[in-house]
Amino acid sequence: MLAFTSHVKVWVCLDPCDMRKSFNGLWQVAEEKMKIDPKQGAVFVFTNRERNRLKVLYCKF
Repeated sequence: MLAFTSHVKVWVCLDPCDMRKSFNGLWQVAEEKMKIDPKQGAVFVFTNRERNRLKVLYCKF
C-alpha cells in the first residue's frame, strides 16, 4: 500500500507504455510525452497495452 500526502499530484499516462522500460525510460516518457517535469515531485502511473499491469514512478524532491 502506498500512502502520499494530500499535496502530491498523480499523473496517469493514457498511452500504453513498454513495460520493459527502466525508471530512466519512464522518466523520459514523463518529460517528452506528458510534457511534465518529474523533478517537481509527483507520482506517474504507466500501463501496458492490455491495461493489466502498472508501473509507478514516484519522484520526491
